Amino acid sequence: MAITVGKEAVDFTLPNQQGEQVTLSDFRGKHVVLYFYPKDMTPGCTTEACDFRDQYKSFADVNAVIIGISPDPIEKHQKFIDKHALPFMLLADEEHKVAEQYGVWKLKKNFGKEYYGIERSTFIIDKDGIVQKEYRKVRVKGHVEDALMFIREQLA
Repeated sequence: MAITVGKEAVDFTLPNQQGEQVTLSDFRGKHVVLYFYPKDMTPGCTTEACDFRDQYKSFADVNAVIIGISPDPIEKHQKFIDKHALPFMLLADEEHKVAEQYGVWKLKKNFGKEYYGIERSTFIIDKDGIVQKEYRKVRVKGHVEDALMFIREQLA
């Protein structure tokens, strides 16, 4: 299934860091910054999460919620949140079903080894549940500011 800008976001339900079931469509009425990242506690993912943390109030000011998704279990998400004081939820996609639905579960190569994992990606979903922007193969530096600017200029 492909995610298409201008079409409704694929709905899903996943557990958050506290084991509570979270459904994407429950956030209708707010903009959603849905970001997929490879792994808790790694340098790039920590930088990205902390950048979102540092801009959390600015996103809230434009009626946007931030939701992170990775294949890590809920216990690891809670440790990540506690260690870096993250004010937003992280969802556990251990079976990578949602990652596959969003087309971010990819064959990757690192040091000559091939494996499947998350391709760092972000989707901006408007208050009506429509995908308005997708960022694929995200480079962390400047990404959070780009996403915030898009919401301010296009959706706020």
